[in-house]
Amino acid sequence: MDVEKVTDELYGLTPGEFTAARDRYAAEARRAKDPAAAKAIAALRRPTLAAWAANLLARRQPDRAGELLRLGEMLREAHRSLDGAQLRTASRQQHRLVTALARTAAELAGEAGQSVSDTVLAEIEQTLHAVLAHPDVAEQWSRGRLAKVPEAAVGFGVVTPDTLPPRSAPAPTPGPERRSPSQPAPGRDTERRSRPEPGPEKDAERRSSSESAAENTERRREARRLRALERARATAGEAAAVLTRRERELDGARERRRTADAKAEEAGGRVERLERELAGAKEAARRAREAVRAADGAVEAADRALTRAREAADRAEAEVVRLDRPGRD
Repeated sequence: MDVEKVTDELYGLTPGEFTAARDRYAAEARRAKDPAAAKAIAALRRPTLAAWAANLLARRQPDRAGELLRLGEMLREAHRSLDGAQLRTASRQQHRLVTALARTAAELAGEAGQSVSDTVLAEIEQTLHAVLAHPDVAEQWSRGRLAKVPEAAVGFGVVTPDTLPPRSAPAPTPGPERRSPSQPAPGRDTERRSRPEPGPEKDAERRSSSESAAENTERRREARRLRALERARATAGEAAAVLTRRERELDGARERRRTADAKAEEAGGRVERLERELAGAKEAARRAREAVRAADGAVEAADRALTRAREAADRAEAEVVRLDRPGRD
């Protein structure tokens, strides 16, 4: 069994269709006596909704996916080379492109029958940021095979390396003067007499050495400041992402509240109508009960009248019989 072909097909399915199809292919591989393929297919993980939506974007719109992949290469290269101009250019494109592509992925998912919440939309954005930061994530995403949302890309914020001070070469340290092998070593008195007195050149060397040490200290301090700045910017980026998610959650909650208010108002209107109908029904029932009582009285009166009529009829019939007998007065 072609595991690559099966994998590509499975990750093109919706998350709800994935598990049954995977298990079916694994069973087919086992029946075909292909345990390696069965094991590889059974190990495939069902994609989360956010990962599936991101995969769908890479599959359905490869041109726009390629735009994000190229931007990721530019960002990673700019970070490696500390190219400030390239970093600024790529960073300006990053937020705009990720936001637009995440919304496109959500629309594609909706067209496929999968509703995307604000939380899932934020996870799609996190996935696309990870595509920019990590080549291995980019490779899996470009093939449409991500199974879960990658960890947030930490430390991939914007830096400005053009603020780094230029590196200056350290001043050469003067060494002992070389003498010719044929030149005899001077005696102590001669050495003492020939030793030069400290002059302007020595003072300049000492000043240069002090300045070089100060420059090294300043460079180290600036490097520490820039590292702290990068960490702070990464933290600020993470905080901004959290803020964006919270704002979307708040917007979603407000929209749900507006929907609930509208439903509550509609339900209240129905309740009022039903209460009016109930009051009318109660009044009709009261009048019906009164009519029943009146009908009961009429029935009783009619029954009494019927009884009296029967008694009168019986008396009349008895009188007829009596009078009909001959010889009797």
